[in-house]
Amino acid sequence: MSLAVLRSRALAGLAAPEVTVEVHLAAGLPSFTLVGLPDTEVKEARDRVRAAIQNCGFEFPQRRITANLAPADLPKESGRFDLPIALGILIASGQIKAPKLDAHEFAGELALSGDLRAVRGTLAMCAAIRHEAGPQHKPARAFVLPLASAPEAALIEGMDILPAQNLLQVCAHLAGRESLTPFAVPPAPTSAHYPDLAEVKGQAQAKRALEVAAAGGHSLLMSGPPGAGKSMLAQRLPGLLPPMTHAEALESAAVHSLAGSFKLEQWRQRPFRAPHHSASSAALVGGGGTPRPGEISLAHNGALFLDELPEFQRGVLEALREPLETGHIHIARAARRAEFPARFQLVAAMNPCPCGWLGAANGKCRCTPDQVARYRGKLSGPLLDRIDLMLEVPAVDEADLAARGDGEASATVRARVAVARARQLARQGKANARLSPDEVDRHCLPDCAGAALLKRAMQQLGLTARAYHRILKVARTIADLAGLPDGAPLSAAHIAEAVHYRRGLAN
Repeated sequence: MSLAVLRSRALAGLAAPEVTVEVHLAAGLPSFTLVGLPDTEVKEARDRVRAAIQNCGFEFPQRRITANLAPADLPKESGRFDLPIALGILIASGQIKAPKLDAHEFAGELALSGDLRAVRGTLAMCAAIRHEAGPQHKPARAFVLPLASAPEAALIEGMDILPAQNLLQVCAHLAGRESLTPFAVPPAPTSAHYPDLAEVKGQAQAKRALEVAAAGGHSLLMSGPPGAGKSMLAQRLPGLLPPMTHAEALESAAVHSLAGSFKLEQWRQRPFRAPHHSASSAALVGGGGTPRPGEISLAHNGALFLDELPEFQRGVLEALREPLETGHIHIARAARRAEFPARFQLVAAMNPCPCGWLGAANGKCRCTPDQVARYRGKLSGPLLDRIDLMLEVPAVDEADLAARGDGEASATVRARVAVARARQLARQGKANARLSPDEVDRHCLPDCAGAALLKRAMQQLGLTARAYHRILKVARTIADLAGLPDGAPLSAAHIAEAVHYRRGLAN
């Protein structure tokens, strides 16, 4: 037999299309050719595969070897094709027999010794196999993977995962001499651990805004002097969000698997990403020659914290505008396109002026009005228009610092948030922050007093139509936290609190 055909998977964003690995041996001068739009990592498989086969005690054929990765127009990257290419060479050369080859798919990077190394994107590949089989059927093929990749692959229910430590184990399994043992699903962590809100002293208003943001999925911008607790508050937002559903946990884990950063102990834990202000646009929203997820996608179903917001490059911040509205990001390159989920909660912090002490009682600030205006002008109007809550966070009083912490714990606030979020899902199937204009008109109608108050706020603050809808969304969240029945109109008190959060940086 001079031809072997195996199955593997490529990655295109979160999709994992099937790849057919065809290996053909022909007479002629010894050569090893890889075709099928492979990138540099895949082309380097020639040297890894050659050394692995020889170090495992097999003979590397001195023939004309052609390995085709089909479909030919789909770009192939990473070392995951090492294992199927090596097996194809051994099967085509007759060194091993594989009567049940069609019952398996393969992915794994080979070390020169023949050991198998973990590959990224395992969760996305397994999810694609499971989806193709359908919810009522078991996948027709078992997935042979490196042992290090098996724990995350096993998070996809209904999969047959066959982990192997090296090439020899896979060969023995295919030949029927020694079967690979299906991977037993390890117990996943049952509870996530987050910093506790009770550790933050004072800042009652900021804690209230954080609760509203968590309940409705709203974005939040905090402005205040250094040491006011802005970063502490932001770090505690994930602990206030409702527990992740199984579907949300799989989505987030799949994105981290694509980036090669998934760890089993992160399972069902809300992501919290805090990139430095020197981050580039590609680092924040994703990109590269082979599109990879950026920070906004790694924060999917969690929080993205941008500290020192005006210090970010303007183009980087402007790139956030689309994903803040849509919940996903499209990355287009000359030869490749990818879409990643990016439904994150933006939490940002900034100083009131370049030195940070504007309005402080210590009188340290020496910034001129022009300097303050230029500093705040780094944030564009369209970006600020997409932020739901804006809040001034003052310095903490000495009395609050000296007092023993007696604030509410995260668990207490999370319980209220979970009730409010459950009401939103039952009413409209999504968090209030994601309501469309038509849904705002249906679910966020104010009473007469509330409508009059909102009209005055629009006139006096010069708010846009987008800001109008966002005020109503925040007011709906405030009403949900207060237990207002779904059919009841929003009161002036709900509108007033939402308007207060909207005008945070206007003074």
